[in-house]
Amino acid sequence: MLDYNAIIEKFYTPGYPDYELLVTHSRQVAELATKLSRRYLASHPGEVIDLGFVYEAAMLHDVAIFKTNAPGIGCYGDEPYIRHGILGRELLDGLGLPRHAMVCERHTGSGISAKDVRVQHLNLPERDMLPLSLEEKVICYADKFYSKSHVHRMKSMKRAIMSLSRFGDDTLARFDALIALFGPPEA
Repeated sequence: MLDYNAIIEKFYTPGYPDYELLVTHSRQVAELATKLSRRYLASHPGEVIDLGFVYEAAMLHDVAIFKTNAPGIGCYGDEPYIRHGILGRELLDGLGLPRHAMVCERHTGSGISAKDVRVQHLNLPERDMLPLSLEEKVICYADKFYSKSHVHRMKSMKRAIMSLSRFGDDTLARFDALIALFGPPEA
């Protein structure tokens, strides 16, 4: 099993607020993604989800937030927050973890399409960054129920939908597909 804590500690110092926030949020996402994966597997005999990978990748999905300028969550880097996914991909690719790296890139929103980048004038490469595997999808979905600015409470389905609604109908349609796939988080 991958030592995700050692990877996190390459970039964060235990005991510091950014470390505590990242680890708390990531653990919440990892636990929900694992729960949703187990439930999905129980109702889909023959399907395969790598549960160990789900937990590891969920623990690392936001590893690059320290590079962003998001003072509200204790991050004082130079990059816009929207770029934390592609920055995480770069970090994890550099560590020889391409599969984990793709989770970083593909977890933002309900995934980001090249069209989203173009139409919303996002400061991102114009390419599809959509979750493809079941593992990528379940982590992306679980992440929508936990905010780093309100780390000690889980969002309701209604609040998760509201937070995504500002990104347009395509984003909501992709989220609806994730709901159909994994069901409500509290079930």
